[in-house]
Amino acid sequence: MDRRELRAALRAAGVADGYYRIAGVHEPVPTPPDFLFLREAPDGMWETGAYERGAYEVIARHPDESAACGHLLHLLV
Repeated sequence: MDRRELRAALRAAGVADGYYRIAGVHEPVPTPPDFLFLREAPDGMWETGAYERGAYEVIARHPDESAACGHLLHLLV
């Protein structure tokens, strides 16, 4: 699964847009006060985590986009 497929799966599951941010695919405006996220790290790894009170907290790091997408899907559905 890639980020676009993840976005489609979350929409199909009825997950509200403000609950998550997928870098480069789904970045809600205005930025919600807290949400789960998926992004590529500078070192090429993929990160999933939570944004709360103005700070990003990485929950897990993944070797590839597919693993990160699967993890975020699991967290939200």
